[in-house]
Amino acid sequence: MSTIQVAYPKAVSRADWLAARKKLLSKEKELTHLRDALSAERRQLPWVKVEKDYVFDSPGGKKTLAALFDGRSQLVVYHFMFGPDWKEGCPSCSMAADHFDGSILHLAQRDVTLIAISRAPLPQIEAFQKRMGWRFQWVSSYANDFNRDYRVSFKKDEVAKGNIYNFDTTGFPSDEAPGLSVFHKDAASNIFHTYSTYGRGLEELLGPYTFLDRVPKGRDESAMSPHPMAWVRHHDRYSPNYFAEPAESAARANSSAAGCCAEHS
Repeated sequence: MSTIQVAYPKAVSRADWLAARKKLLSKEKELTHLRDALSAERRQLPWVKVEKDYVFDSPGGKKTLAALFDGRSQLVVYHFMFGPDWKEGCPSCSMAADHFDGSILHLAQRDVTLIAISRAPLPQIEAFQKRMGWRFQWVSSYANDFNRDYRVSFKKDEVAKGNIYNFDTTGFPSDEAPGLSVFHKDAASNIFHTYSTYGRGLEELLGPYTFLDRVPKGRDESAMSPHPMAWVRHHDRYSPNYFAEPAESAARANSSAAGCCAEHS
């Protein structure tokens, strides 16, 4: 068990705590309003028409990008890190995916289809998905350029050059990277790319962080190596009452998908 100690603030009366909490509440409300304004601005971004005819391998056979909308006009694609030569999907992507099944039904009520796309061949995806117990739609882009076009798969020489990820603002330690892209299909079946986000733009999908940011120890990741999310495991790899120690997180860096959880601003 970790020996990390919490630096306790001073203890005060309930009245003093309430005064401090209300002061913080005003800042939280300011952040909420800023987030609302940013979300509105995000929706006003110009769109790009998708000209390529992408075809994916799905459990039901070949599917076009248009077919992935499943009768709705809005499609959210989670770019799940799972390369063709990987034995399993990325642990941090898996943390995000642990929330997908519960969201799909709700999103459908708002004309949104949520799916995952990876470059791993479909049999690998299906085996891993079965192991994890997930039911959401997950297709393979192994036979097309979708991942490369939306900047979540790279060639080895590109990785070496750096500044290939997050709109060419930073490097990435792997040839597969996470991301989220949004598409719209109009009444004439034209498809438009409306939005993409990468790096820390995906943190809102990681439910545990919402809780961790509110507990005394916070994320407690400062000693983790080689990156803050080195403690993350697939949900079937945790032991009861398990706590990942910094020393163990460093040893885990030798795994095939070790770079997948690296934090990028």
